[in-house]
Amino acid sequence: MRVYLKVMKAMADAARVKILKMLQHRELCVCEMQTLLGISQPAVSRHLRLLEDADLVRSQKDGMWNNFRLATRKECNQYSRVALENLRTWLDDEPRVQEVLERIKTVDRATCGPAISGARRARAELDAAR
Repeated sequence: MRVYLKVMKAMADAARVKILKMLQHRELCVCEMQTLLGISQPAVSRHLRLLEDADLVRSQKDGMWNNFRLATRKECNQYSRVALENLRTWLDDEPRVQEVLERIKTVDRATCGPAISGARRARAELDAAR
């Protein structure tokens, strides 16, 4: 029962559900999720730790970034697998989810996070506008 409760508790938060919905579309680093959700880096990291502990997401180090993705079927437990399968068809018409998914197209690590200087960010934004 502990594994089941861990999965249900991990999915019982709006920010964590949004993270799962975003990861259905592509891998994201913490700074991208921070930008999309409008919450602090420690808060995003806490959410991701709970999702990872519930076998819903996995991370992979890429230089100075940690990329997060949904867990594969083989990486899931019996409850997280069913939850992720169901979530694929749930909440697509939820306005708060739609808004985040629409903005996901405009966010990348080149324009977010503390490692990006103001000048570099401005250049990236100009390039994106062209």
